[in-house]
Amino acid sequence: MNPIAHSLAWCLLAGLSVVAAHADPLSLPKPEGKVLLEISGDIRYTNAGDKARFDREMLDALPSRVVSTHTPWTDRERQFRGPLLRDLLSRVGAHGDQLRVEALNHFSGEIPVSDVQDYAVILAMTMDGEPLAIRDFGPLFVLYPFDENPELNTENIRYRSVWQVAKIHVH
Repeated sequence: MNPIAHSLAWCLLAGLSVVAAHADPLSLPKPEGKVLLEISGDIRYTNAGDKARFDREMLDALPSRVVSTHTPWTDRERQFRGPLLRDLLSRVGAHGDQLRVEALNHFSGEIPVSDVQDYAVILAMTMDGEPLAIRDFGPLFVLYPFDENPELNTENIRYRSVWQVAKIHVH
């Protein structure tokens, strides 16, 4: 018996799944809860046809970052928490230099991928420890670290700070 056939036979006898042993460790599970975010376009890892869908639990499983900042839309410094957008793009194997971020009301903004590589841009899920409600930027909000980087407080960046995020298209 050749070595490959021997290994295969051993795996089968041991009850190991050959498919599982060779599954891509970065494959995405399917969401079990309500889908909050859909990512499409030039991505490698999907879980719904050619798209990646995330529920709150899946987004919470990503490493999160806390950003304490004033924003043009809040009356004082607030504490936002969520995954770094660059980590989320890495998780889906994104390849592209632009993101089209679309809100629940179909408003969209274009974000250069260089922004998320150069700055700690998060996809905020909470504000001051509470999940973001739709009336308060939620459920997801592209948040730039305005206080940490005052040069970001421009009209262009404000336009890119999409709230009520539902979809991201990588291109």
